[in-house]
Amino acid sequence: MARGLTSRFVLVAMILPLCLTVLPRPWNACGAAGKKVIFIPGRQSHGWSGHAYTADCKLLARILNENVTGIEAAVIEGGWPKDTSVLDGAAAIVIGCDGNSLIGSESNWKALDAIASKGTGLAFLHYSLDPGKRYGKYLLDWIGGYYEQHWSVNPSWRAEFRSLPNHSITRGVRPFAAHDEWYYHMRFRDQMKGVTPILTAVPPDSTRKRPDGPHSNNPTVRARMGMPEHVAWAYERPDGSRGFGCTGGHTHWVYAQNDFRKLMLNAICWIAKVDVPAEGVPTRTPTAVEMEANLEGDRPGNWTIERTKRVIEDLNPVK
Repeated sequence: MARGLTSRFVLVAMILPLCLTVLPRPWNACGAAGKKVIFIPGRQSHGWSGHAYTADCKLLARILNENVTGIEAAVIEGGWPKDTSVLDGAAAIVIGCDGNSLIGSESNWKALDAIASKGTGLAFLHYSLDPGKRYGKYLLDWIGGYYEQHWSVNPSWRAEFRSLPNHSITRGVRPFAAHDEWYYHMRFRDQMKGVTPILTAVPPDSTRKRPDGPHSNNPTVRARMGMPEHVAWAYERPDGSRGFGCTGGHTHWVYAQNDFRKLMLNAICWIAKVDVPAEGVPTRTPTAVEMEANLEGDRPGNWTIERTKRVIEDLNPVK
């Protein structure tokens, strides 16, 4: 009996280090109860608080880990992983980056396609929805829509989301408004098959009057004066797996808006097939210190912590 126990201890001693190093923290590779949600941010651009994908992802991952027992979230930094086995077994992958600056080569797109084909949920945020014409086909299959140059547009405007659909992603989310760079007139699957609009608003006519260009305007957009546009959506693939797209998130500060942030957290749970609580994922208003954490680059000389506090307050007016 003692000899058998000794053998078992030796076996455990050999396996345990492997289990602890296969995946980055906070995952427990030796049988964690939570589903893996992997965030992959691209590098920050647009100054101190614009396109701050790492800060965005770390904020969302922390809240999920603190409030959703069915999820274990982690952020992979440093670009597209050279060894994509780190993505194996993920229930969901969330990507935020500038265009195709993160995924890169066709071989990486195909690798992600193989992962999606196994049922992994995918979410693409803001500029990552514009992968270039060559790779739009992947986003159509994975999340039901994408940004197509010379068809979609990228103005900054105050979107008022006055009503929300009845969907797991909108649980506990109240109508809200926020100023951001909300892309719209996205290229969706034919007849919106499998696509459910989540955030819809009517852009001001001024956003349709810009000169024509790959991002600014085009005749089709100009002809839609006064019409509603979808800026976030859910997609159920034919195999039952899920995708999500949101065009907002140019500025990191929009994540301080309580209802927008809850909606994003709900969406990540939904694509991972984790039950969304009846009132949505709990998420208190972040502090100014929490919002400024992980921002990169030089802080503007005139930007104080008090200004960040005011931004948070302005985004969450007392109702």
